[in-house]
Order: sequence, then structure tokens, then C-alpha cells
Amino acid sequence: MNDAQLLRYSRHILLDDIGVEGQQKLLGSHALIVGAGGLGSPVALYLGSAGVGHLTVVDDDTVDETNLQRQIAHNLARVGRPKAESVREAVAAINPDVVVTPVLQRADATLLDALVPSADVVIDCSDNFGTRHAINRACVRHRKPLVSGAAIRMDGQLGVYDVRTPGAPCYACVFPEDSGVEEVACATMGVFAPLVGIVGTLQAAEALKLLAGLGSRLVGRLLMIEGRDLAFNEIALARQAHCPVCGSAHG
Repeated sequence: MNDAQLLRYSRHILLDDIGVEGQQKLLGSHALIVGAGGLGSPVALYLGSAGVGHLTVVDDDTVDETNLQRQIAHNLARVGRPKAESVREAVAAINPDVVVTPVLQRADATLLDALVPSADVVIDCSDNFGTRHAINRACVRHRKPLVSGAAIRMDGQLGVYDVRTPGAPCYACVFPEDSGVEEVACATMGVFAPLVGIVGTLQAAEALKLLAGLGSRLVGRLLMIEGRDLAFNEIALARQAHCPVCGSAHG
């Protein structure tokens, strides 16, 4: 690190858990963020401000005025612009040394197979089960840690899925692809603005810990957040031996 970086990241370097070595790891890391909305905004801003060297941001949507209630990386001047490009500008305004690669495509299996292998961590900030399962399959296939978050109405959840950990489940172990879960959209159901900030900030925290070599105690656990009473509850998760996605990934 040069003198400017030592100054910029001094509050991280002062932490025994991170120090110079951990900050160097962050600077040399690559995070893949899928979704540049309510969750992806705080994830990108915190990873960028913390000095993660390369962020790839995938989103095929554009900024709408209704997004500004909760998607804090965007502003009125960028309404109508691609969200991934808006995030790049927002991160650059905080930390221009971070390389942000916007990908203006929907995250399908082909794109994810091209992007996931080069990432050190994948952060799922998408808003639909189809994309979440595609991300999970790619992370299992390429053995990459996945930090998955969701928020709707007044409720949120956070999980870390890492098939490199013996016995740890993948996302499909917990939410099977054929479970018939009904999709709900914030456009029709609403979402409490700070809730996506809470979940997204926690996603950023778990991703930074993974990148810095601290690991995550949420591997094999699901954190449930009830926004109305600000209650946090955890449940233990088990790998499903016959999971069609990760059943053979653990050996």
C-alpha cells in the first residue's frame, strides 16, 4: 500500500482482525454483485469504500424515480440511466481507485458461468427466485462463496452459502427450486426503505469478512430480520443429501 492508501484505510488497519494483511487482501479482491437496487446499493458503496479492488455489478434495469426511496446509490440526475453505470459513478465519487465493471445484462446461466469463476465472493442482491437459483448453481459449480440477502415489506433475511465448507448447505437446500414459492415484488407489496439498507449492509459485512480471511459464522445459518420490532433470529441450516444442486459438491 502507498501512503495515501495507508491513510484512507487506517481505521481498518487499526483493527486487529484486519490490519495491513487483511486490507491488502481486500485491495486484491474481486467481488461480483448481482443486482444494483436496494440491496446492491449499500453493498457496492461499502465494498467500494472499504477498498475491494474490483467490483463487477450486474443489472439490466434503469434508474426510476420510485427507486430513490431506498436505492441509495442512485439520484435524480441519473433517472433513466442504467443502474449498474449509476453504481459505478456512485462508487467512483467515494473511492476512484476501485475498478467497477458494469454489466448491463440479466444474470442468466451463461453470463454467470462467465463471471463467477473470476470472483472471490458473489453477493446476490437480486429480486427474484429464478435469478437467485441461477446464481446459486453457478456458485456451487465454481465453488465460490455466496452471500444472499432478501427484503420485502418489513422482513428480511441473510444467509452465507459456501460449498467449500463440509456439510454446509447451498441456497437450494434451504429454498428448493421446485418449492413453488410465490414471487412477491416490492412494486406491489412495498418495502420499508431502511430494511434494504440493513440487509445490504450486513451482506457487505459478511462479504468483507470472507475476503479479508475472517470467514463467516453465517455459513450454515439463516439470519431472519423482523423490521417492525427490529428482532433478529437465527436458524441452523442443514445440507440436504439429495439436493440436486450441491448433493455431489461435498464429496
